[in-house]
Order: sequence, then C-alpha cells, then structure tokens
Amino acid sequence: MSLRTLLGIALCSLPLALAHAAANAQGAQYWMPPGQVDWHSVLKHGANGHDTIEIGPRPFWLVEDMDEGPLKERLQACGTKHLKRTGFSIGHRGAPLQFPEHTLESYVAAAKMGAGIVECDVAFTKDRELVCRHAQNDLHTTTDIVTIPELNAKCTQPFVPADPATGTPAQAECRTSDITLAEFKSLKGKMDASNPMATTPEEYVGGTADWRTDLYTARGTLMTHRESIELFQALGVKFTPELKSPVVEMPYEGEYSQQDYARQMINDYREAGVSPDDVWPQSFNLEDVLFWVNETPRYGEQAVFLDQAAPNRENTSLAYMESLKAQGVNILAPALWKMLALNGHEEIVPSEYAENARRAGLDLIAWTVERSGPLANGGGWYYQSVTDAINNDGDVLKVIDVLARDVGVIGIFSDWPATTTFYANCMGLADESSRH
Repeated sequence: MSLRTLLGIALCSLPLALAHAAANAQGAQYWMPPGQVDWHSVLKHGANGHDTIEIGPRPFWLVEDMDEGPLKERLQACGTKHLKRTGFSIGHRGAPLQFPEHTLESYVAAAKMGAGIVECDVAFTKDRELVCRHAQNDLHTTTDIVTIPELNAKCTQPFVPADPATGTPAQAECRTSDITLAEFKSLKGKMDASNPMATTPEEYVGGTADWRTDLYTARGTLMTHRESIELFQALGVKFTPELKSPVVEMPYEGEYSQQDYARQMINDYREAGVSPDDVWPQSFNLEDVLFWVNETPRYGEQAVFLDQAAPNRENTSLAYMESLKAQGVNILAPALWKMLALNGHEEIVPSEYAENARRAGLDLIAWTVERSGPLANGGGWYYQSVTDAINNDGDVLKVIDVLARDVGVIGIFSDWPATTTFYANCMGLADESSRH
C-alpha cells in the first residue's frame, strides 16, 4: 500500500477520538522514496476538509473536571466554532496519547487537532539516513521489529524471553543504526510499551498503559525525516526537529561525526526550501545548539536548548541564563515542572528558574502535558514541583494557564494537542502565537 493511499485513509478516519481503527487494515506497507509522494495533491483530492480543526470531546471533559473558579467559567463559556491552528500548540511526537508516536497517522492527528508545530525526533539508520524516532534505541518498544525474525536478529540485543521461574525479565534493544533505511521502512509503529515478563515476541510488544489505547494501532506508518518535512508542508504546520543523543560511539563507524549529523538535519530543510522562520531545531546537547547558532545562524536563531539538568543554585541563576543568551541561545525548553513552584497558599506560580530565564531575555517552551496519565495522585514526574496542587485531570488546564499567562511560554508540547489548541483559542492566544 502506498503512502498516498495510507495518508488518504489516515485523514478520512478522523475526526479524532470518535473514529475507530479499521479492523481489517492491511499490515503490508511499502515505501515510496521522498519526492515521489505529492502530499498536496493527496490532501486536496484524497481528504477534503483536512484543514478544518477538530478538537473532539476531551478538552470539554477536562474543563468539567476542573475545580470551580474563574478559569473554569471562562473555558466553559468558550466558543469553538471557528478554531484556528496555533503555534502555541506543539504536537509532541504527533499525538501519542492514542496514536503510535512518530507515525504518519500520529502526525496527521496532531495537525487535525490544530497543532501549529509538530515534532520529528531525528535518529539515523545504519546507512546514515535520517528517520523520525524518539530515541536511537527504542525500536523494540515502538515498532514490531522483535516479531520479525530476520530483523530481530540484527538488533544490538535480540529478544530474549523472560524466565517466570526466576523472575528474570525479557531483554531486547533494537537501534535505528542496527538496520538500513529500507528495513526501517518495513516496520510498523506501535504504542511505546513492552511486556517485561513476555515469553514470546508477540507478548513483548504488548504492555500499553491502560490510560492509553491500542485502538489506532492497526496502522503505524514510519517516516523518514524528509518525508515528515514534505508531509508537514502539505498539512500547513511548522517544524521542530530534535537531534537525538546517539547511543553509539561518535564519530559513527569512525567517520560520521555529531556535527555531520547536526548539519545533515538542517540540510534537509534547506534542500526542501523551508524558511528558517518555520523551523525550531532542538537538542538536549548544548553543543548541538551552539553548532547551529554558529554554522547555520538563520536556523540557529530559533534553535531550542532542551534543558534536562537537575536544578541547582548555579543553573537556575540569572547569571547562567544570561550566559546562554550571550552564546546565542534564544529559546530554552525545560520540563514544565522546572518553571513552576508553589507559593505559601499552595497556588501554582512561576519558579525562580522561569523568572530568571525571562529576565535574561530567553523565550520558554514547556514539555510535556497529557503525558502523565491520570492526575488524581499528583501527576508524577512532570508535575513534581507542584504535586500538592494537582488532584484531578482538569488541573492540566490550570497548569497550562499558569505557563501561558504567568510564566509566558511561547508554546507547550502536548501528547494530545487538541487541549492546548482549545486553550489558546479560548484565551486569545491563537492569533498571537501564529508567529511562533
């Protein structure tokens, strides 16, 4: 089945949250090289209305779950007849709350929900082609690779069954660099999960969390980085590619350096004629960000430093933030909890980290809402600085509101972009954030 056909099916299967996966979807999927798929034609003739924003019932369900107060009242009164796509709403790996991450179907879902920017995490294959995967070594949990004997055998750690008698868990580690691009494209994406006590490959690829779903896993079309660029252009969304930290020694095979990798990612946008104004390249490695700032300054101007360091006195200080700015970093993106704190009344407020970043002139992006599952027990890792103020799923909108209005973030990554799209439209941020 061609990507042209698959895209038409994916788009027509929406609106989201109401559609059902086709039970008899064909498993075979065939790769058409970049440049041979006319995405614009597919969208125009294969799925009329693809550009109509539809957010489904979830945002309204969240509003009804909120604590009583002015924010809830304002969101309840919000009209949603003419929703706008917004750069405030960033599709984190697409829409992986329900769709297999970094797949065509997940990306289309994010765009349908009004995400103005969508993410392709960029890893490389054995033949040094760039593909969309969250990590270089996650194929065993995000695809069906372990169920394909000839490809499983090529994995860094082929599947080894669990031993229930001793409680020894199953083992597997499959990297994009273990296989060629053609082999990568033969895989099917699935929800990111595994069954640690599996005794067969088929059992191992299960384990999806009960607050996610396998309803939309009948199809999971993997994509190259270049294909994602073509698709996003056709969908009318902008780009935030993330250069991943390789798990192999760099230079790869003694000659493919980290800078080669970083340069190759940017070159894909140059060759596709994408304006630097529409691209936010990201990395957790400050050296990658500074490489873009210095070698490709037009793309480096919007390079995003993803900050995952544990906060301490030094790296939350104004001096540290000013040093980033002085090196050419303009956008900082920490986990959302680093930008939030509780005041003496147990109210969520901006943290010292956030205040110092803004004083230094840094723009901020938050990650990731709707990734933690039910919030009744405080929200877990993503909400660790404000756990005492989190006790229901509706609190995600309270967090989004503080990030938007008090912290002043320019965008928020979400696993279900409909929610951030809804908030931005209701609060008058959709027009304002179109520049992001």
